[in-house]
Amino acid sequence: MEQMIINRDFSSISPSAKWMLLLKGYTNIPFAREVAELLEYPNKYIPDFKKRDYTFWASTIGLENRYWSIDQLLNDLIIKNILEISSGYSFRSLDFSNQKGVHYIDTDLPDVIAVKKEFINSLTKEGINANGKLELLPLNALDKNNFHEIIGHFPQGKVAIVNEGLLTYLNKQEKEKLCSIIHEILMDRGGYWITGDIFIKNKEQKLGLKFNDEIKEFNEQQNTEDNSFESFKETEMFFKDMGFVIDKEAKIKYSEMSSFKYLLKSTTLRQLFKLKSAGKIQATWRLKAV
Repeated sequence: MEQMIINRDFSSISPSAKWMLLLKGYTNIPFAREVAELLEYPNKYIPDFKKRDYTFWASTIGLENRYWSIDQLLNDLIIKNILEISSGYSFRSLDFSNQKGVHYIDTDLPDVIAVKKEFINSLTKEGINANGKLELLPLNALDKNNFHEIIGHFPQGKVAIVNEGLLTYLNKQEKEKLCSIIHEILMDRGGYWITGDIFIKNKEQKLGLKFNDEIKEFNEQQNTEDNSFESFKETEMFFKDMGFVIDKEAKIKYSEMSSFKYLLKSTTLRQLFKLKSAGKIQATWRLKAV
């Protein structure tokens, strides 16, 4: 694996994306550890499970929960056509095409897809072979024509559209545009939209998270706080106005997450109280067009 990437410079990966990749390497998310090792090469990636940092582990379990919640809502569907939009450096596509034998189209902006292809080339050369069909294609999720063209790669049948981490980068007008594109596709093809991006405002304050300056600056630049929703009721009404109903909400037990025990070891009684009193701040919904 190391010889495959010795000349590759991954500095183009954004600080936020790199940070999330390295966090995921502490979990049992498929391929997360392997990709973190690729990212850090030629340095060694050695997870420090003795780390006692509340923000670090709260962020890690949040990423892990969101990943598995999307899997949960995908796994009880009998759909062989899956499109993931703005997938970033998640490798659900490789896992599902290998384990489930589905036709999975993995998309993001061109620069991300170019880097991701190199990651996947390294992973598959290590002996992983997809039993289904995997495509990695560039897509601006707000480009209606591009979106429809990629949907056309699938054979006839229902589609499942998945996203994890996109809506927090979109303002209300952009969210509405994305909704209209997905609604049109689902009304034509049938299927579902699974989104893990139902975030309520003031997450950092409610949970008592303290990010470093680099992450804070990135979030401010991307306006992630203003792009979050005011409440779950307001979010449900937004999707209803856009022609969607909630088909199912994911229910994941935090105690079953691989990072849970490390969060507990890193949490003071005051932080634990803050965590419990914060209430629900994120949800993953499976939406149906009506």
